[in-house]
Amino acid sequence: MIVVVDYDVGNVDSVCKAFRHIGCDVVLSREKDQIAKADGLVLPGVAAFGYAISALGPAAKYIVDAALEGKPLLGICVGYQLLFEYGLEYGQHKGLGLLKGHVVPIPAGRTIPHMGWNQVQLPDSMEIFSGLGPTRYFYFAHSYYAEVLESDAKIAYTDYGLAMPAAIQKGMIFGTQFHPEKSGPQGLAVLANFWRICKQEGQRC
Repeated sequence: MIVVVDYDVGNVDSVCKAFRHIGCDVVLSREKDQIAKADGLVLPGVAAFGYAISALGPAAKYIVDAALEGKPLLGICVGYQLLFEYGLEYGQHKGLGLLKGHVVPIPAGRTIPHMGWNQVQLPDSMEIFSGLGPTRYFYFAHSYYAEVLESDAKIAYTDYGLAMPAAIQKGMIFGTQFHPEKSGPQGLAVLANFWRICKQEGQRC
């Protein structure tokens, strides 16, 4: 069972629908007991960084504790950004601190927000991209991006006038700046790969 964290940030229903489409048992919750017994967690998000981290409330600690114990965690869009140490959207706001780095505005000179389909270079070593080949197009909608400071994380990049991190993996912590639930068959494949990882990790417990 996967828990999609319910914290009033916009795209939780579409994320749940996408997981159910691939046959995954999904619960929408922010409760400690549900998070603790889940095989994996998904942190979605369509909101400003500061609002999103505030809206998590006590669930923020439950998520961090579960991730540090090795439970698979997938952050999507703002949920991905919250995995980092802090964000600079409408002031500086502390994130979950699971990944080293910070979230900053996309530099001037580019169309903002970064909205629509863009190509992502997919490293062979990233498990959520298994079977997808070297490149795929995914759907983006964001004005801020993560400057990643992790030395041992696996990172997929997209070109938006700079090499912008589009996805990350460190251990069982995963994140996508793009929206897999809005990215057609390749997006569903990413979610299916995450669900497979969750089941594998659950069997090891």
